[in-house]
Amino acid sequence: MEFNKIRQYLLQKCRTDAARERVEELRFHTRLDYLERALQQTHEYKMSLDSTDHFPNDFTRNMQRELKMLKIPGAVLKGDELRALQQLALSINEITQWFKRHNELYPRLRELMAETAYEKEISRIIGSVIDEAGNVRDNASNELMQIRSDLDKQRAQLRRVFEGILRKLNKQGYLADISEGFLNGRRTVAIFAEHKRIVKGILHGESDSGKTVFIEPEETIELNNDLSALERAESREIHRILADTTRQLSVYHPQLERYFQLSGLYDFIRAKALLAQDLNAEMPRISPHPGVQLVKAYHPLLLLHNKQAGKPVVPLNISLDRQERLLMISGPNAGGKTVSMKTVGLLQTMFQAGLLVPADPNSEMGIFKQIFIHIGDTQSIENELSTYSAHLRDMKYFVEFANGKTLFFIDELGSGSDPNLGGAFAEAIVEELAQKRALGIITTHYLNLKVMAGKVNGIYNGAMAFDEENLEPLYNLTIGKPGSSYTFAIAQRTQLSAKIIDRARQLTERGHFKLDKMLHQTEQQSVRLGDKEKYIDKVIRENEKLKAQYETLIDKERLKQHYETLKLQNKIKKEELDYLRDTERKFKQIIHDWKKTENKQEVIESAEKILFRRKQIEQNVSAAKKADKKYITTARAPQIGDLVRNKQNHQVGRITEIKDKKAILKIGKLPFTVQIEEWITVQAREEPVKGKKK
Repeated sequence: MEFNKIRQYLLQKCRTDAARERVEELRFHTRLDYLERALQQTHEYKMSLDSTDHFPNDFTRNMQRELKMLKIPGAVLKGDELRALQQLALSINEITQWFKRHNELYPRLRELMAETAYEKEISRIIGSVIDEAGNVRDNASNELMQIRSDLDKQRAQLRRVFEGILRKLNKQGYLADISEGFLNGRRTVAIFAEHKRIVKGILHGESDSGKTVFIEPEETIELNNDLSALERAESREIHRILADTTRQLSVYHPQLERYFQLSGLYDFIRAKALLAQDLNAEMPRISPHPGVQLVKAYHPLLLLHNKQAGKPVVPLNISLDRQERLLMISGPNAGGKTVSMKTVGLLQTMFQAGLLVPADPNSEMGIFKQIFIHIGDTQSIENELSTYSAHLRDMKYFVEFANGKTLFFIDELGSGSDPNLGGAFAEAIVEELAQKRALGIITTHYLNLKVMAGKVNGIYNGAMAFDEENLEPLYNLTIGKPGSSYTFAIAQRTQLSAKIIDRARQLTERGHFKLDKMLHQTEQQSVRLGDKEKYIDKVIRENEKLKAQYETLIDKERLKQHYETLKLQNKIKKEELDYLRDTERKFKQIIHDWKKTENKQEVIESAEKILFRRKQIEQNVSAAKKADKKYITTARAPQIGDLVRNKQNHQVGRITEIKDKKAILKIGKLPFTVQIEEWITVQAREEPVKGKKK
């Protein structure tokens, strides 16, 4: 199924060794709680990637060695190592603060931190002695501060003396280089070799040519000795400070170990989320029962490959459940049978490894205890097994161990043997697997397997579509019918001799050829019908678009002419429109008054008297009283199946569907699309109110 390639893509997304180890250990899981948690974590992280406030797991250094040393008594961590531990702790603090900013969001990511708290003492201990560059601070101890102060004074004095010596020797013409040098950690001057006996001091070396010697002047020997002593004292004090700091941190080893594990875990989840982004992967619905219902599913590797090449990928819709357990896919060679089968197998493996899958979120995937795969040539020279012998060996295993929690994939069942005998064995194997109630997909060219769908319970057909005109596969899987192999069509298109083709037709068993021809014709009719459906869908979409544009134009015109009228039209029925036309003159006066007067309520009241029939108002009041007698307001958020009442005309209907801020109601037997905010939930008085005692 090429899951290792998915693993390689995932490894490329990892930034930490801990995450890479988790990817290497990624395996097939069968526990529902684990899969729900792993998938939801990845889904939440993928959501955070689309946010401007990204998840702050930026710590990527491998700290295994440092954490091991913390457990060893007397161990000493260097300054940069202590600084890395501080950064690790601070990264956990950033994650904690991030969750506080996103209260109640990302529950599965948040629960990983449930037993982990940021220990600020860790950062304080390290920060008090180590600076941001990983060096020990001057004020880490009083002793170090004094030593470094003395060092600064000693270096300044040495520099002044040395500069004086350089000026003097330069005037005397003894210097080969006017700049100072360092040799064996000591300050030296470069002197021409012929003057080396004139300049007093310690000879530390000479150039490769022998023309220049390097001498530590006599005047600076004692100063250099004092400087070296101070530097050794500084090193001892730094070592003492680092040892003391390491000892203080050792008590926080469990917390730091947990921080490190969390940083690796979050990086692992991040890698899965980034891969999901590349694949446009989603989280399907999870079922505890074996089954697969994929909607608009894509083969992930094919999707990545075609994305780079700028080619489209045809999505796959497929379903395996307890009623339709075994799908028999047929069709021409290179038509996509094996790819379709591998798509299901790879997505199921990814799903049970806790990875999001490139399919519509309305897909549903169940949990299988075992997956059996037989794809490709399995002959073995070492074991003296032919292709067909190896094939039967695998089928023996499938039949013996398959059960209702098995998902199996068999490519070209029965191939490698005599067509009649191979077909007979294949049919017997399929019958046995069907009786075992295993779920699976089989690709085949055998006609006797194609016709099993009408004879054996649980088996159904699928055909790969083929464009006979252009001799090109369409990669569409059509469920419910078998497919033709297009043997003769392909032979004709490849310009094989007509004589050979005709002779092949004569040799072909008549019933066999007749069935394949029937499948051929049916499939082509289906392709043509599909093209017509696409054309009709296109026309419908264009008509809907034109309709929307037309309605928009009408709305704009109404807004232009009757801006203030729209507020009142919501309260009247369609039959009142004629009445409004009769009051055009009065309406113009209302508009004039509205612009002039400050008392808007007074204008509204006069508009109601002119534009609304008092009878309608009385009807609304009457309808409200009747509704109050029959229904009680529950004040719950509307849900599918609830009774709801209109806030204006007090009509009552039942919700059948909710889409964002709109809902579909049934009032009587008729469905209506309404704004859900204009309705309130109610309960019939004779029925007990939900959530309350009667």
